[in-house]
Amino acid sequence: MDYTIIDAHAHLWLRQDTVVDGLPIRTLENGRSEFMGEIRQMLPPFMIDGVNSAEVFLSNMDYAQVSAAVITQEFIDGIQNDYLSEVVSRYPDRFFICGMCEFRKPGFLEQAKELIAKGFKAIKIPAHRLLLKEGRVMLNSEEMMEMFHYMEDKGILLSIDLADGATQVPEMEEIIQECPDLRIAIGHFGMVTRPDWKEQIRLARHSNVMIESGGITWLFNDEFYPFKGAIKAIREAAELVGMEKLMWGSDYPRTITAITYKMSYDFVVKSSELTEEDKRLFLGENARNFYGFTDLPVLPYIKNMSE
Repeated sequence: MDYTIIDAHAHLWLRQDTVVDGLPIRTLENGRSEFMGEIRQMLPPFMIDGVNSAEVFLSNMDYAQVSAAVITQEFIDGIQNDYLSEVVSRYPDRFFICGMCEFRKPGFLEQAKELIAKGFKAIKIPAHRLLLKEGRVMLNSEEMMEMFHYMEDKGILLSIDLADGATQVPEMEEIIQECPDLRIAIGHFGMVTRPDWKEQIRLARHSNVMIESGGITWLFNDEFYPFKGAIKAIREAAELVGMEKLMWGSDYPRTITAITYKMSYDFVVKSSELTEEDKRLFLGENARNFYGFTDLPVLPYIKNMSE
C-alpha cells in the first residue's frame, strides 16, 4: 500500500460497567451490551466475552494494514485509564492513548495532573456528555481553563468530541484564544450529518486545531458503503480548512458491527473524487505529524479467501 494508515479515533476496554445520564451500560454476552435502556450489539457477535482488547484490535489493524491508532475514551465505556496504561507499555509504537477524567463533577483538574504525571500525553473530554440535566458543565469554566493552561504548559494534547452543531463552539473559541499552543483534536468530523456541522470544522482554521473523522461511517450509515456522502463532506471540509487539517478515524469497535474494519477507510482509497495526495494526508500523514508517531511497522498485504 502506498499510504501509511493511522487511525485517529478508536476505543479499547476490558468491560463496560458504568452509568451515563442515570442509565446503565453493562457488558452482556455475544458482543452485546445493556445500553441506556435497551440491548445493543456493541461489538461483533464473535467477540463473545465482550472484551475489546488491544490484541484483537492489533489483529484487525495488521490485516487492514493500519500502522498505528489513537485510543480515545468515552463515558459510555467507563474510564479505562488503568487498562490503557498497560496497553501503551506493551505496544508503545502502535498506540497513542488518551486519559479521561470524571468531568461531570468538580475535581477533575487534580485527576488530569495525576494522569499527566503517569505519562499520559493527551486528555479526552466527551464534551457532548456534559449537557447534563442537572446543569451544563461549561468548557470555559474556571477549573476547565486552569486544566487547559496546565496542559498547554506541559505539551499535553486535548482530544474532544463536541455536542451537535455550534452548541459548544463559542466555548472552544475562547479556549483556543486563551491557550494558543494547546493542540486540539476535534472528533466525529463535527457530527457531520447534523445541522451546522461546519461550525466545528471552521475551528481548524486555528493553527493548533485538527479535525478527525471518528464515526463518519456510522454517521453516514443510512446511505452505507461506499459512503459517497462522507467523501463529499471530506471535500467540503478540506475546502474550508485544507486537507492538511483532517485525519481519518474509525471509531472502532462500534463501527465494525456494520462493516469490516478495512471498509472504514478503503472507501477513501477507492474514491475517484480525492487526489492521491489528499488520501496520503487524510489517511495517515497528518496524524503521524500531529501525534508524533515514529518507528511505524510496514505491514504486508494479506490476501483473503474471497480473492
